[in-house]
Amino acid sequence: MRLPLGLRVVGTTRRWLGGSVAHLDPADVPAARAAVLRLQHGALGRAVIGTPPRDVVVEETALATAAVPAGLAVRVYRPPSCDVPARVVVNFHGGGFVQGDLDQSEWFCAHVARAASAVVVSVDYRLAPEHRFPIPAQDCYDAVAALAAEPGRFGVDPARLAVMGDSAGGNLATVVCLMARDRRRDGLDAPAIAAQALVYPGVEMVDVLPSEREIPVAPILSAADIRGFHALYLGDADGTHPYASPLRADLTGLPPALVQTADHDPLRDHGERFVEALDAADVPVRHTRYLGAAHGYVATGGLTPRTSLAAVAEIAAFLRAM
Repeated sequence: MRLPLGLRVVGTTRRWLGGSVAHLDPADVPAARAAVLRLQHGALGRAVIGTPPRDVVVEETALATAAVPAGLAVRVYRPPSCDVPARVVVNFHGGGFVQGDLDQSEWFCAHVARAASAVVVSVDYRLAPEHRFPIPAQDCYDAVAALAAEPGRFGVDPARLAVMGDSAGGNLATVVCLMARDRRRDGLDAPAIAAQALVYPGVEMVDVLPSEREIPVAPILSAADIRGFHALYLGDADGTHPYASPLRADLTGLPPALVQTADHDPLRDHGERFVEALDAADVPVRHTRYLGAAHGYVATGGLTPRTSLAAVAEIAAFLRAM
């Protein structure tokens, strides 16, 4: 199937911005990542990501955790009006566990904050291959736990706390839900997560799913990239572990989920099989496949405004129901 012109533009722009680091030797990833970020932070990169609403207030701060006492950097987005205390959404950016940063999610987080009348807290978790599985997932859980332990600092309601993420961030968001549920089952304190919004998540690290064969090359992400990112993230770790491949997990007791997938995306079947697994586990779940869309649409609001804004509106409606 020939890709629509807009999606071909996205793919070409990605190549201009430096492409993927998924196939590099681990020792070469940090320098290549920094080069890609320099391009993404330039005028062209900002144009692709899009301009956030000006009436959303942005604050830079940190959340101290046991593993990172100095604090994981977080960016807090406050809408022009919201409840006090406010519903809160913790976001984890995409990038294959290997690249990406807070700027990549700026448009997405600011628009969700405004549309959902929620405080959005975006977490700068540590990246592979310097910090391999399970460190990024543990950073994300620890950030949510730290936020829930200090709701007054952010003016948020810990009873209306959700997580969201795109691509690798979608994996991390649902893994945080698994970690919280497992701790409660073990009789330990854990944050209560009311909802999870997963945007084209990758949830399987070992098996190659049909959409990866059907769509081997696509804008933003290729099937080969998926395997390269997984190798850099896992190293020698077991990819069948449920905190790596949540599609393999016992999903009972997880919070209600919204799962979005993209038509032209090798990860499409990851999200859609996860929807089936959540439903089988009696987890309330809503699924939307965005037709004609490619992987990455919440990070390309400047190029794909129609799809990106529709996705934000759906996520906001889901979060307002918390």
